[in-house]
Amino acid sequence: MGHAAIIAGQAFNGVSVASILLLTALGLALSFGVMNVINMAHGEMLMVGGYLAYVASRIAHGPMAFLLALLLSFLGATLLGALLELTVIQRLYGRPLDTLLATWGVSLILQQGARSLFGAIGVEVVAPRWLNGSFAVHSGAFAGLSLPYVRIFIVALTAVVLVSLMLFIARTRWGLYLRAVHQDREMAQALGVNTRWVDLAVFAVGTGVAGLAGAALALIAPVTPTVGQNYVVYAFLVVIVGGMGSLLGTALAALSIGLITAGAQMFTSVSLADVLLLVLVIVFIQFRPQGIVFKRSRVMKEA
Repeated sequence: MGHAAIIAGQAFNGVSVASILLLTALGLALSFGVMNVINMAHGEMLMVGGYLAYVASRIAHGPMAFLLALLLSFLGATLLGALLELTVIQRLYGRPLDTLLATWGVSLILQQGARSLFGAIGVEVVAPRWLNGSFAVHSGAFAGLSLPYVRIFIVALTAVVLVSLMLFIARTRWGLYLRAVHQDREMAQALGVNTRWVDLAVFAVGTGVAGLAGAALALIAPVTPTVGQNYVVYAFLVVIVGGMGSLLGTALAALSIGLITAGAQMFTSVSLADVLLLVLVIVFIQFRPQGIVFKRSRVMKEA
């Protein structure tokens, strides 16, 4: 395998990791940008999605069973997110520190619940047959390059979800409501927009997308009770670097962080690569604190 194939393979791994980060961060970008809520239990929604995919894979069999697992992961995480918003989040609007502490407590409860149900050892989801194998290059500068179908599927799934969310926000009435609340909550409410329902829908859909991230992650890594903690920190970095409430900025930030991490790991250890990433993020924030894509809104002005 030549140097070009090695670099291309590592870059593709970075893109696939960026896809998981993007699916995880999309919900955070929406909830923080629209509702100004810091949800420390967001990583556990990823964990829940992974475990639901595992349960679905044990119950359903056949070539399309994993598609059912994706649907179950999305719906389950969506319902759990809606329950969390109705019982905890809605009582703490305007109190970001209290929201942070409360959702952190919820995350600990969910982790312990997962340990009680599935044990502390990770569970694995076996990829369906149509995702086995890889796309291999046998000639040319990239001879020896092998791209697993399962990672290609994750990248494609992320692209479909991102485009679907962008079209939903840009072309539907609920998307119009979301943009109105993001720009000026008080004015939107005065014009008849039910901001309560918008908040609930945004939070629930955001956690549902995180559940999809957990199902996708289950294809390439074991699902453990603490798997969400490993990704939620990176997800917050993606949201901060991308710009609050911007899906395009979130996508660009996830791709940048994934590629930088994959590139750094070619020359150093995983832990040192994380340190280098944090240093780069700190430097970036110093020069552009508003993020890659910045959208002005009353929420941002009051934050």
